[in-house]
Amino acid sequence: MPKPHKQPPGLPTREQILGFIAASPTPAGKREIAKAFGLSAQDKILLKALLKDMADEGLIDSAPGRAFHKMGGVPKVTVLRIADVDDSGTVWAVPERWEAETPAPRLRVRERKRGALGIGDRVLARTEEAGNGLIAHPMKVLPKGEELVLGVLRQEGATLWLQGVEKKERREFQVSDAGDAQVGDLVLAEKAGRPPRITVRVTQVLGDPFAPRSFSLIAIHKLGIPDVFSAEALDEAVRVAAQPLGAEREDLRHLPIVAIDPADARDHDDAVWAAPDDDPANEGGWKAIVAIADVSFYVRPGSSLDREARRRGNSVYFPDRVVPMLPESLSAEMCSLKQGVDRAALVCHLQVGKGGALKSWRFARAVVRIAANIAYEDAQAAIDHHTSPQRKLGSQGESASPTPQDPSLRWDDGLVEQALLPLWACWKALYKARTARAPLDLDLPERRVVLDEKGRILSVAPRERLDSMRLIEDYMIAANVAAAKALEAKKAPVMYRVHEAPSREKLVALKDYLKTFGIEFALGQVVRPKTFNQILDKVIDRDERPQIMEQVLRTQTQAYYAPANMGHFGLALGSYGHFTSPIRRYADLIVHRALVAAYDLGPGGLSEGEAASMDKIGESISMLERRAMEAERDTIDRYVAAFLSEKVGEVLETRITGVTNFGFFATVEGIGGDGLMPVRDLGGEYFRFDEASRTLIGDHSGTIYASGQKLPLRLAEANPVSGALRFEMVEGRGARPERDDRPPKRVIKHRGRPANIRHQGRKR
Repeated sequence: MPKPHKQPPGLPTREQILGFIAASPTPAGKREIAKAFGLSAQDKILLKALLKDMADEGLIDSAPGRAFHKMGGVPKVTVLRIADVDDSGTVWAVPERWEAETPAPRLRVRERKRGALGIGDRVLARTEEAGNGLIAHPMKVLPKGEELVLGVLRQEGATLWLQGVEKKERREFQVSDAGDAQVGDLVLAEKAGRPPRITVRVTQVLGDPFAPRSFSLIAIHKLGIPDVFSAEALDEAVRVAAQPLGAEREDLRHLPIVAIDPADARDHDDAVWAAPDDDPANEGGWKAIVAIADVSFYVRPGSSLDREARRRGNSVYFPDRVVPMLPESLSAEMCSLKQGVDRAALVCHLQVGKGGALKSWRFARAVVRIAANIAYEDAQAAIDHHTSPQRKLGSQGESASPTPQDPSLRWDDGLVEQALLPLWACWKALYKARTARAPLDLDLPERRVVLDEKGRILSVAPRERLDSMRLIEDYMIAANVAAAKALEAKKAPVMYRVHEAPSREKLVALKDYLKTFGIEFALGQVVRPKTFNQILDKVIDRDERPQIMEQVLRTQTQAYYAPANMGHFGLALGSYGHFTSPIRRYADLIVHRALVAAYDLGPGGLSEGEAASMDKIGESISMLERRAMEAERDTIDRYVAAFLSEKVGEVLETRITGVTNFGFFATVEGIGGDGLMPVRDLGGEYFRFDEASRTLIGDHSGTIYASGQKLPLRLAEANPVSGALRFEMVEGRGARPERDDRPPKRVIKHRGRPANIRHQGRKR
């Protein structure tokens, strides 16, 4: 802020006010102007009138936060909205508010040190003129703009209200114009007015929020995920898919390469093969191939397909649909490694020592013909049946193999002997090296939502972890390491997958937390992944293990993409780049292009522009990855809430997942879904929140609520639209006596019907 002007008492002139606003490096409102000119209380009253006159005369305008700026110009500090990110990675913004008759100016946004900016983001920025243009220097990223709100219409008397889909959104907005929307519809609405009188106008009707496939639609619209390809990109996809594979490829069609994926996989971008190595220098070792769909051959830098892929950053996977990074004519067809058809692949030839170390690697373009697409369960069942003849497929008990999805694998001994057995043997060596490396071992269950053919929920349960999954994971890790090291050897650009070590602040918090369990954690030591594995090994109590594992996870930093190598802490690897999923991750496509250029493998290599803007590309795709993760997580929560809506009023076994000063969150055992148990509903006594142990402690009873604790709770509410759950105490476990005669449950209503997606699905 400029120093106060030295001038006699009295109002400043219009010119002085305009000069002060223009020179101010921070938003200048009435208070700042009065302070700068040393105005008295009486003068402040006159200043208010003067500023109103200046606004009426068109000299100044009020900006967000009641600051002022010159009409027709951009304030020195203002709120901007990101409007575009061009092919070179340059970010462009426009003023969030623009009242002048001339078009709003575009400002080039200077690079930020941390966090990428995406279209629609809002920033508080300092602006300056540079030549004939304007440059913005971001100071702070602001919450997303609230012009549009996603919600469900409800009626109260003669008034329509919009209930938002956000878990944290407790407000409802009166609807000024519903258009063609009906009560119960999921809609996009535009906000108007100012607090406390904010109304909304419906701009788009999205349909029934409780219908199958609507939960993912909520996430898509809420987070602005592009789900429609341009006609230009679709036409280009069809055109490039028809091009010949090219003669300059290794022919690997004679090898029994197999793709092992989830049973419900929508695309198949990786396949593997292994055999004993016939190289005398690698006695007892293995040779392996990781074949990856050659997406770079079809999606060239600067093309319409490339622009769409970069704008999306990755595919987004929901229980009922996938929003692909590439059109389906490529992602589900020509770039998908399907059984019995010729496909273009970028292959990684690996030489694996008998101890699992990578001896050498080589990359080449090839043509492959996949011998089989196998589900994880089928591969596991086949290998278990073959290696343990006495174990029957589908038998019960801990040693039972998963039941195969494909019965033909029961008798296809040729496929097992030629493809699966060598893969497992080589994997044992890779696993031995992995064990010696001691990466972070957090066995956190993944929830799987199973739907029927009409999109109705059949089950929600943790996904089983099989050796077949670990096998593919270790082959992919080996190829990712080889890709990074190969590019380093060529001194070529690398898009690394970076996972930095935890910060000291997080380690201090973990130390305090572990002390409450009697576990010592020394801060002076060099922290490695195995340090956390050793902590978990000390946990004997099975009930305490999940909560400590969750806290260890929270201690870790968030992984991101960048051209600067900081290592991958969690995997205990010095060089790591994603190479194995170019159908669904733009980062992998960049690595493919870098390998094509470095090894001179033909067209589709990394362009000079991409090489020069790796930082910006890394920031952008890291941000888009976080958006996809949020969308997938929120959608699973909505499906879980819909599944549990049938159980509202029932007592369920839960586990506390987090404790705050306003209550605790609990998840339903074996299903998931976080719900709040408010502290006000814990009973008549006062509960004190202990920050160090993150527990709630009753002052009189000494009752303790802590993360990881199991307890029965009554499900009071399940809202499928927001994904929120709410619990109540079971009678006799702290419930207030005066609340005992309340209705046993609250059911979210939808057009007068209970919010039960499965029952509604049958009715429809």
